[in-house]
Amino acid sequence: MTSHRRKCVMIIAGEASGDRHGAKLVRAMRKRDSHLFFCGIGGPAMQAAGVRIVADAARLAVVGITEVLAKASFLLDGIRRAKNTINGLRPDLLILIDFPDFNLHVAASAKKIGIPVLYYICPQVWAWRPGRVEKIKKRVDHLAVILPFEAEFFRQHQVPVTFVGHPLLDLEDPLFGRESSAGAVEARTIGLLPGSRDKEISRLLPVMLKAAVDLSRRDDRLQFLVSVAPSTDPDTIRQLVDLHADNAKVELVEGGVDSIFRRSMLVVAASGTVTLEAALCGIPTVIVYKVSPLTFLLGKALARVEFIGLVNLIAGRQVVPELVQWRASAKNISKTVWLLLSDDAHRMDIQRDLLEVREALGGPGASDRAAQIALQMIDASEP
Repeated sequence: MTSHRRKCVMIIAGEASGDRHGAKLVRAMRKRDSHLFFCGIGGPAMQAAGVRIVADAARLAVVGITEVLAKASFLLDGIRRAKNTINGLRPDLLILIDFPDFNLHVAASAKKIGIPVLYYICPQVWAWRPGRVEKIKKRVDHLAVILPFEAEFFRQHQVPVTFVGHPLLDLEDPLFGRESSAGAVEARTIGLLPGSRDKEISRLLPVMLKAAVDLSRRDDRLQFLVSVAPSTDPDTIRQLVDLHADNAKVELVEGGVDSIFRRSMLVVAASGTVTLEAALCGIPTVIVYKVSPLTFLLGKALARVEFIGLVNLIAGRQVVPELVQWRASAKNISKTVWLLLSDDAHRMDIQRDLLEVREALGGPGASDRAAQIALQMIDASEP
């Protein structure tokens, strides 16, 4: 970039995975232009990357319709702060990461005053709520998408779009090919990833732990690693472990999920980005998903896809098992995990399928490609 006037970029990510991807994007943009000033809504990763945080994403993260109602005051306050920041600072670019209900509101405010909008990691309108495409078309200038089939979908709807690849492929140390290192296989270690939102954890962790108890009765060598996401309260998770884990060998692992992937033969994970992270590391996964009955019924009525797991959606078939709503019981989780533990050939087949999914997502460099688009948009908006 030629100008040295300090440009301002506002960036909004609503949950832990978006926070991490946002931080990578900020660093990639700063490499190209060290004069950029960033502010917005995010979490510890974006803050560490130098973003001035105006609202904490952890207070806004929700899943499902009824959960939105419960956190309505936080969400409305977050939208108000975002709009005030846009109107006060008049940033040179607004970057939105996932979090569609919130972000499309904010995008409307930006467009009203002529601020260009880049949507990175866009709403999954191909899965449900296709009416949102028209909103995106009106409120967003460019989409940087991370799944290969998304680009074609948005092109068909005449939305400017670029497939940049998946930011998870920028991991420096992929774990593929280790067949869960010999030590982890001997220890028979299973990761439990209950998500990063309070409601998710309270719904999913107790059934995961009850499944762990059942599995431990079958094989007392098994040990379980429970992921404690940075945005969650470790004490809450400890209380649930004390309440539901009985004599199962359970260890809490704080921070990122990498160490859990390194040590685990397989993982049981809440549906979301972490299931794709596991897939890209070659870890067989049992995907579980539970929301309130109202949210589930509404989602089922609106859904336009056969699977909920990104791994299965990208593959176009079921590569890893999915246990949804009433099927996400301790008994079913235990049974599904036991089948995977007992059948080495099946586990190896899944790992081969996961390698195909990884290859379908292109190579590394998503953050750099998205950064290039963002900087081009800033340059194009200069008078």
